[in-house]
Amino acid sequence: MRKLSYFIACSIDGFIGDPSGEAEFFTRLVDEEYMAWFWDEYPEALPTHVRRALGIDDRENKKFDTVIQGRASYDLALAIDVTSPYAHMREYVASRTLKESPDPNVEIISDDVVGKIRELKQEDSEFGIYLCGGSKIAGELIGEVDELVIKTYPLVLGSGMPMFGSGFALTEFTLDTVRTFKNGVLVRTYQRRR
Repeated sequence: MRKLSYFIACSIDGFIGDPSGEAEFFTRLVDEEYMAWFWDEYPEALPTHVRRALGIDDRENKKFDTVIQGRASYDLALAIDVTSPYAHMREYVASRTLKESPDPNVEIISDDVVGKIRELKQEDSEFGIYLCGGSKIAGELIGEVDELVIKTYPLVLGSGMPMFGSGFALTEFTLDTVRTFKNGVLVRTYQRRR
């Protein structure tokens, strides 16, 4: 069975963006050591237009072949005229308001996103499913998340968009690995305790 992995950047205090969801401020902490790790371990987690700009669009996927994101995350790509932000993977966008996909590579899931994820997890593949964000869809899918890969940046935001936009519920994970970088970024991987 395939895993659903929430691969997300956040602040020390657990926010993935400011109150509007903007998170560009995290990129100022990206340095050569951190990018080398990112390119080697998760090259497919970079949007296609970024991979092309960096000259790494030919790198093979290592962890994921499918991506799902919420409407607000997808809107960030649409705002810069990118209709297929992860063209190197199978793309899904969960949205109750977007009725038609602006790109043939992007499938809109308008209802039963949990059911769709369960269906995708049953597929026979060596690759997992990348939960790209944001907060609302992560909250909706918390029961299906098998792995957390949390890239914690050395910033405190005070308020903003939380990692999970959901009500209180205790969900247990087990710490798997921790990787530290000289720039202060900490990457923790957790596995779901079932």
